[in-house]
Amino acid sequence: MRLTKSFKLSLNILLHSRLRSWLTIIGIIIGIAAVVAIISISEGAQQQLNSNLGNLGADTLTITQGASRAMGPGDFGRGTEESSSTTSKNLTSKDILMLKNLPNVEYVMGQISGREDLTYMTKTATLEIVGVDTNVWKEITTEQLASGRFLTNGDTYSVVLGGSIVSSTFKDGIPLNSQIVINGKSFKVVGILKEGRSVYMSIDTAKTVLEISEDKFDSISVKLNDISLSNDTITAITNRLMLSHGIIDSNKKDFTVSSPTSMQETIQQTMSTMTLFLGAIAAISLLVGAVGIANTMFTSVLEKTKEIGIMKAIGAKDKDIMIIFLLNAALIGLIGGIGGTILGFFASEAISSLGGISTTTSGAGRGFLGGFGSSSYVSPELIIGALVFSILVGMIAGAIPARKASRLNPVDALRYE
Repeated sequence: MRLTKSFKLSLNILLHSRLRSWLTIIGIIIGIAAVVAIISISEGAQQQLNSNLGNLGADTLTITQGASRAMGPGDFGRGTEESSSTTSKNLTSKDILMLKNLPNVEYVMGQISGREDLTYMTKTATLEIVGVDTNVWKEITTEQLASGRFLTNGDTYSVVLGGSIVSSTFKDGIPLNSQIVINGKSFKVVGILKEGRSVYMSIDTAKTVLEISEDKFDSISVKLNDISLSNDTITAITNRLMLSHGIIDSNKKDFTVSSPTSMQETIQQTMSTMTLFLGAIAAISLLVGAVGIANTMFTSVLEKTKEIGIMKAIGAKDKDIMIIFLLNAALIGLIGGIGGTILGFFASEAISSLGGISTTTSGAGRGFLGGFGSSSYVSPELIIGALVFSILVGMIAGAIPARKASRLNPVDALRYE
C-alpha cells in the first residue's frame, strides 16, 4: 500500500473520531505549550544574563560593604551568609591606596551614589547621582557614549547622562551641552550614554550635591590587567583589605569582593536547576497526553476492527495496517505540537509582559525581571524540536495499539460486531 493512501486512511480515522481525538490533542497542546514557554523564557534569560553581565566587564571586580558569601552550585536555598560579629566599616580612601600597588591591578576607583532631583526646563525627576573619579572612570566603565565625551579631570560642574534619562524620563530630550539643575546647582551636559538611568559627575562634586562629608565609598571598582589571574587577585585584595580593616578572622570580613564571572556561573547554575524542575512539571502534562493518545488509539482499533478485517481480506499486509495507525498517532502529535508551540509562544509573551520583559524570535529581548535579567527567546530550533518531540510522543504512545491492529486475524476481525 502506498504511503499517500495510508496517510489518507489515517487522516480519515482522525476526522471520524473528532471529539475524542481533539480532547487528546488538547492534552498534547498543554504539555508542549508548557515546555515551549519554560524553555523559551530560560533561553531568553540566559542570553540576557550573558549580555548584561558582559556589559559589566569581565575584567572588573567590585568591592562592596558588608560580608557575604556568594552561593555556589550546592548552596541553592541556603541564602546568603552575613557577618554578625563585626560592624560593617566604610570603604575609604585608605582602602583604595592599599589596592593600587597590588599585582595585576591596573585601575582602582571608588564611587558614591544617592538620589536627588534633576530639573531641566520645567520638568523635574528624582534620579540616581553617581560620583566617580574622573581620572580613571573612562578606563574602567563599560558604558558606551551615544554622543559627547566622558568626564575628564577638571569637570567640576559637568555631567554625563544615561541614555534612558534622555529618551524616557525626559521625553522631549536633553540636548548635549545644555544646562540642568541638581539640588540648586547648575551643571553642563558633556556626554550622553547609550543606556542607563544614572547621572555621572566628579566624586568631589557629588559629595557636595549629596551632602556627604565623611570619607567613604559605596563601592570600589578594580580593573585587572590579566583576567586569567582574577581568582588570585581576589585573594590578594581580600587579604589586603582585611589588613586595612584590622580583621584577622576571614569569617568576620566586613566587605565583599565579587566578579561578573563568578556571578554569572552562580546564576546560570540556579537557572538550570529551576528550568529542570519546571520542565519536569511540564513533562507530566505530556505524559498525560501520551496516555490519552494510547487510549484514543486503542478505541480506534476496536471501532475499526471490521474495517481492518476487510482491508486484510483484500490484501493489506500487517505493516500497512500498522503504518496507518502509527500515522494516525503521529497526526495527533503533530497537531498538538503545532497548537502547543503557538500557545507556548503567546504564553511566554504574556509572562514576559507581566514581568516587564520582551519576547523575540530573533534574539534576546531587553529588560530585567526583578533584577534577574531575562527575556523569552523562541528559537527556530525550539520550534522544530517541539514538533518532532510531539510527533515522537504520538508515535510511541500509538505503537502498541498499532501493533495490536496489525496482528488482528482477518476472520475474527470480519466477525467482530
